[in-house]
Amino acid sequence: MKSKMDMLNGSIWNKIIQYALPVAATGILEQLFNASDLAIVGNFTGKAKTVAVAAVGANSPIIGLLLNFFIGIALGANVVIANAIGKGDEKTIHKAVHTSVITAVVCGLLVTLFGELFIGNLLQVLNVPEDVFPYALLYIRIYLLGMPVILLYNFEAAIFRSIGETKMPLEALAVSGVLNVALNLFFVIVLKMTVNGVAIATVIANAVSSVFLFIKLVKTDQAIRIRKEELRFDGNVFGRIIRIGLPAGVQSAVFSIANIVIQAAINSLGTVVIAASSAAFNIEIFAYYMLNSFSQACTTFTGQNYGAGQLKRCRKVLFLCIVEDFIATAATIILVLLSGKVLLSIFNDDPQVISIGYTRLLVVFSAYIFSMLYENLSGYLRGFGISLVPAILTIIGVCGVRFFWIFAVFPQHKTFTTIMMAYPISLATTAVLIFIATMFYRPSHKLNMQ
Repeated sequence: MKSKMDMLNGSIWNKIIQYALPVAATGILEQLFNASDLAIVGNFTGKAKTVAVAAVGANSPIIGLLLNFFIGIALGANVVIANAIGKGDEKTIHKAVHTSVITAVVCGLLVTLFGELFIGNLLQVLNVPEDVFPYALLYIRIYLLGMPVILLYNFEAAIFRSIGETKMPLEALAVSGVLNVALNLFFVIVLKMTVNGVAIATVIANAVSSVFLFIKLVKTDQAIRIRKEELRFDGNVFGRIIRIGLPAGVQSAVFSIANIVIQAAINSLGTVVIAASSAAFNIEIFAYYMLNSFSQACTTFTGQNYGAGQLKRCRKVLFLCIVEDFIATAATIILVLLSGKVLLSIFNDDPQVISIGYTRLLVVFSAYIFSMLYENLSGYLRGFGISLVPAILTIIGVCGVRFFWIFAVFPQHKTFTTIMMAYPISLATTAVLIFIATMFYRPSHKLNMQ
């Protein structure tokens, strides 16, 4: 049974970096799909540029909700496969791989169906301004058509990462990312399309990346190879994936649920604020992907070593992930802040948009130390199969605090800065709660005593 990276023997610190950096680069490149949409409609759609940018940005929380939820479920597949690799259970690996592929496609089709039926109502609930609404609706309807291939790519990426292969998903996105930008320019500049053009380009690019990874899974000589004759659904393995992945998906999705509430508050402040916040989000998310990549490494390394019964090594994984994450994320934040105003001007050169957007960067980045701590602690617990408690605590710390802030504090002080303060307060609360949970469970100590 072959595995791309040996997580069970030898030094760990360098392997964590080798794992995390391609994951971060993949997330950043994936975000560039949306960022290129914003940049191109913000510069090549004439008088409609601010409305077009606001339309794409107004959909960011909805898209984030869908993707984060299913990426969390895909992480369940990652943990199940990683545990099976640690145990040397090749039969479970095969079942998990094939079940994951089927799950991705079926879930994608269901999201497309129900999304098309109800998305208009959701945009109305979000208080999308009247001049932005038609553009926002057009963009998200086209985007939803691509959900089967978008989810398939994310599940395939999780399968590759379970064996330590993080470069392959990056290669797939590198190809489709270049295609996405080229198609954006063609549809908007040559064909004179607006948000519909960038949405079509995004769907086509995601289809290419998912097909690329599927072919690689069919041809690989690793333990995760897809065999067409074995492409069937296994209920028992699916149950294990959902037991770990569903709470992880909920934990990821609550950010987006809370951010939808925050986006509704932002939308109430007008089109300029929407455009500024959207541009800043597409910059700050680069640093988040760096932060989150070490959390994913923590889950996979812990999962494999837990499967192999190497509990002391699990504790070492957590410590190294936190230290390396802090260094990498701090460096990324400094780089982004130094070039922040220039980057914001790429999306929209309105001085007011740049000023408001930079305010968001400063406030949100101040909270990343808390985010880094609880992301890695949550990833560590998930590696042991403890997924429900971090999800519940995240709902309390993120959703609960942000809901209270927007509905109780914001009405008294209706400014953009007031909205932004919801981020550091909620993330600090969540970090404290999950730290307490980790100290209570102490999985590597308690399991070692059994």
